[in-house]
Amino acid sequence: MAPAALEKILQQSRTTHGTRLVVGNESSDDAAVYDWGDGSGLISTTDFFTPIVDDAFLFGKIAAANAISDVYAMGGEPLLALAMLAWPLEKLGTDLAKEVMAGASETCREANIPLAGGHSIDSTEPVFGLAVSGRVQLNQIKKNNTAQAGDWLLLTKPLGVGILSTAEKRGVLQEAHRATFYQQLSALNSIGKLLGKIPGVHALTDVTGFGLMGHLIEMAEGSGLGAIVHYSKVPVLLELQEYLKNRIIPDATYRNWNAYQPKVDFGSGVNVMEAFTVLPDPQTNGGLLMAVAEDSLPEVQALLQQEGLGDFAEPIGKITAAGEKCIQVLA
Repeated sequence: MAPAALEKILQQSRTTHGTRLVVGNESSDDAAVYDWGDGSGLISTTDFFTPIVDDAFLFGKIAAANAISDVYAMGGEPLLALAMLAWPLEKLGTDLAKEVMAGASETCREANIPLAGGHSIDSTEPVFGLAVSGRVQLNQIKKNNTAQAGDWLLLTKPLGVGILSTAEKRGVLQEAHRATFYQQLSALNSIGKLLGKIPGVHALTDVTGFGLMGHLIEMAEGSGLGAIVHYSKVPVLLELQEYLKNRIIPDATYRNWNAYQPKVDFGSGVNVMEAFTVLPDPQTNGGLLMAVAEDSLPEVQALLQQEGLGDFAEPIGKITAAGEKCIQVLA
């Protein structure tokens, strides 16, 4: 859904904190958190969408990983999931739906949680996702609006799956690019529960439908700050270039750009046409974007190396004082 449309919908339904609600939807965070009263919190989130790949089993894996990611983005540990399945039985039958559920079950096993039930309806279009519950120590919650000036910005996955998804839908995704595409879409962001234990990780969110640009604006504006992004440091899928040349771009990229363009300034030397395409590219199960204190950067970099994410240990930018534009994109 377009950012502007979502904001209009939520204008009169932002949560008012009760005595136990620690995180609601007032800051457009990744999940809600409820205080159990014993120093820990219940994380609650949901996510679902229509198929972005033709393989039903893989669709289930991707949708599950995408939903579970919101728990990791809060610095938490997932506990269990419930499935939400809308399925056109007359058109697609039950066998493909079984494959979707099997894929989701496999991802839940990878996350060490049960797929414990759910709800299903007969519908005109296939839709699948999960409602996921998790837990977190209240002093380890990672919000998306608690960055501090001087924090380094890091991103744990490359951008570009929105572009490759569009190539898939148009039937032009090269076979040689398929494995990388599928692997990123289904990879769990489980490092989030380890980042939750590092106090110097001041803010954390996952990059999804609003692209890196949109989610960074949420982080910076929510914190009352700005940000600098060095475009040359932003990780992107190597497979993108051919699709960029042929202008294979999701419609949602233009929607995102229209929403955020007034808040972004490009410095000299930046390939603006490419950056405009890549930075708002809508991600499915994208990487974790984090704001890290200067003195905690070595610890976070060591953790990334330990978890096989050493390629993402170099900062892509920095949180700054608020300026005329929220985001400055430099070369």
